[in-house]
Amino acid sequence: MPGMEHDILALPDGRRIAYRHTPGAGPGVVFLGGLRSDMTGTKAEHLEAWARAEGRAFLRFDYTGHGASSGDFTDGCIGDWARDARDGITALTAGPQVLVGSSMGGWIALLIAKRLSQHVSGLIGIAAAPDFTEDSMWAAMSAEKRLALGTAGRIELPSDYSEEPYVITLKLIEDGRKNLVLHEPLDLPFPVRLVHGTEDADVPVSVATRLLTHADGPDMRLYVLKNADHRFSSPEALALIVRSLEEVLDATTA
Repeated sequence: MPGMEHDILALPDGRRIAYRHTPGAGPGVVFLGGLRSDMTGTKAEHLEAWARAEGRAFLRFDYTGHGASSGDFTDGCIGDWARDARDGITALTAGPQVLVGSSMGGWIALLIAKRLSQHVSGLIGIAAAPDFTEDSMWAAMSAEKRLALGTAGRIELPSDYSEEPYVITLKLIEDGRKNLVLHEPLDLPFPVRLVHGTEDADVPVSVATRLLTHADGPDMRLYVLKNADHRFSSPEALALIVRSLEEVLDATTA
């Protein structure tokens, strides 16, 4: 990330997590990015600017194998990136946090909510993609691709967001099965807002409605934005994210 200042969380096992932390009032906000994205994305930077203006504590970081953090992407999996999030939250934040998870980050946020519930006071899912390795990637693979994945341990899939293809590893698929959240009870005892676009070609709105129906929580809402795609970074989409976040923060401090 040339030109961007960041700090490093050095962990005992050798992981080095690049992050930016904005001090401020609690509950703090933690942004969890998507697959192969980093903390320099439009949504992360927009929310950091909002947090600074509001005097709100804010954390964004890169998973291992992403951005400026250590490691190679193809060595990682959902469990690894959830561990990065857990370690970053416990080491770099104080008190309960509102998790804002984009795409894969929505899945990571749900895992943190299950495993680190005392640190979570609310959750925002932006085009959240829980269980995508199983219900999207694996489900869409032909028999030939599944065989190739099992034989070679990895395959390449075209990407709409990069000239380089996605490298999908057998480790990613197998580890994903150990971390599914829509295939067992899911308790979310805090305010939850899901935002999704009608033109999301990567994660259809049906995933958000499935999550809304599946999870058990006292205050869950889904907002659908007409014409928004998976990036969910238009001015209208960013405004909806902020409004949803403000709703959750108001509810947590009421």
